[in-house]
Amino acid sequence: MPAKGLRRLFAALNAHVAHPGPQEAIANTVALVIVSNQPFYPLYLYWAVSPVLFPSFLTFLSTPLFALVPSVMRRNARLGRCLLLCAGIGNTLLCRFAFGSASGVEVFLFPCLMLAALLFRRDERLYAAGFLALSFGAYLLPVDAIAAPLHLYQPQEYVALQRLNFLSAASLTALIGWLFAQRHAGVSPNSETGSDRRA
Repeated sequence: MPAKGLRRLFAALNAHVAHPGPQEAIANTVALVIVSNQPFYPLYLYWAVSPVLFPSFLTFLSTPLFALVPSVMRRNARLGRCLLLCAGIGNTLLCRFAFGSASGVEVFLFPCLMLAALLFRRDERLYAAGFLALSFGAYLLPVDAIAAPLHLYQPQEYVALQRLNFLSAASLTALIGWLFAQRHAGVSPNSETGSDRRA
């Protein structure tokens, strides 16, 4: 793709995730990063873990939800932030059922916890508390007692899968922290304490 085409593409992506609210802009960026990385998860699984990929295809069920976040955010900022967290927690729970607890996939609840704590303003503490509780509830749900994983990997494959999931979740958590650190200096007191006009 020519450099001019790349510039247009990046300009379009920046416009798509842009939002006057700092939390909303971060949520849009995180959603876009997840959408762009989800198609590669089966490839990571193939390279690092096992040629048995079909359990990972369930992750694509959440892709439309993440992709919708910026569009929903433009209509209702609070609903857009809630959608991102619902998609993240729901996708993690779905992966727990697909891979089982031995996969360590519940580590993706850490970025969900971080987003739940940071995405909502002071007058939205109830939403933050609700999503924090939902994240802990998703972890505590005894998925192995409810249903068997779609595929049983070998012990060494589970070790590799845990490593893959940890690196992926840690990278996402670090990105979220970095985005909030970059935005923090530009957040005015009104944007932190004021009501969400679009909510």
